[in-house]
Amino acid sequence: MSAAQRTGGVTSVAVRPLVEPDLDRADEIFRVAFGTFLGFPEPETFFGTADYVRTRWAADPRAAFAATVEGEVVGTNFATDWGSVGYFGPLTVRPDLWDQGIGRRLMEPVMACFDTWGNRHLGLFTFSHSPKHLELYRRYGFWPRFLTAIMKKQVTAPAAVPGRLLYGELTAAERSDALSLCRALTESVFEGLSLEREIVATQAQGLGDTVLLEGAGSGSGLDGLAVCHCGAGSEAGEDVCFVKFGAVRPGPGAGDRFGRLLDACEQLAVEKGLGQLDAGMNLAREDAYRRMADRGFRTWLQGVTMHRPNEPGYSHPDAYVIDDWR
Repeated sequence: MSAAQRTGGVTSVAVRPLVEPDLDRADEIFRVAFGTFLGFPEPETFFGTADYVRTRWAADPRAAFAATVEGEVVGTNFATDWGSVGYFGPLTVRPDLWDQGIGRRLMEPVMACFDTWGNRHLGLFTFSHSPKHLELYRRYGFWPRFLTAIMKKQVTAPAAVPGRLLYGELTAAERSDALSLCRALTESVFEGLSLEREIVATQAQGLGDTVLLEGAGSGSGLDGLAVCHCGAGSEAGEDVCFVKFGAVRPGPGAGDRFGRLLDACEQLAVEKGLGQLDAGMNLAREDAYRRMADRGFRTWLQGVTMHRPNEPGYSHPDAYVIDDWR
């Protein structure tokens, strides 16, 4: 198949790994694409001081891809490996080249990543009101399920949470043990789910910290964990603590553990001097969503997660998990 056939008109598209000199241009395209689609008056300033491009490239350069036309970067896509779970995004293309097949070209290398990693549940976050986005991803076997709300609340000072630890304050030996406990917790949420890469990347890049909740009693493992980005230059942005992933041990008492985890994240925000707490919640996790709303979280952005295969994964009523797959 020729390049023209693959892209529906753009004849010189190539896809290659995203490299460091591309990052400024890739970041600009990312902001302008989202800002243009959502009707932002100054699209180049969309997302403010939050950074999705450099952080995801640094986390795994081998899973970051650029589309080029005549050697110029015109779009990017990123794949993320959470063990048995893989997701991709943000996928963005320069607005004047929309609807010419470049997005399809950028899907090819991320699907190859998932094949290499052996993820068994794949997903993405997209705009629920956009038929063209839903149709593009349906072609790759993804199916829209429940809405996902990106929620925020103003930070207040909660009571100190007993048993709260921060991964960044642990010694090297303690961090190794903590990662093992994190794997055991996420495995109990969904078989094979692992946030180790996310925890390590957040620490290595200085993006924030990971909150750990010790379980009650000796040898009981962790009650919860939350990978948090904090402030400008992270995926949170200025004055924001963003819970990129959070989960508590399932089973009896999970709702109360979830409340403790939210308090522990808010405590981190206070310690970092941040005024807003952001967290994504899939609405299939009914009780978790209600508990967040009862605590004052309100939705500021809403989309839909698409899944391959068309199964809930860890988005079901008994799950107390925070994420949004953006």
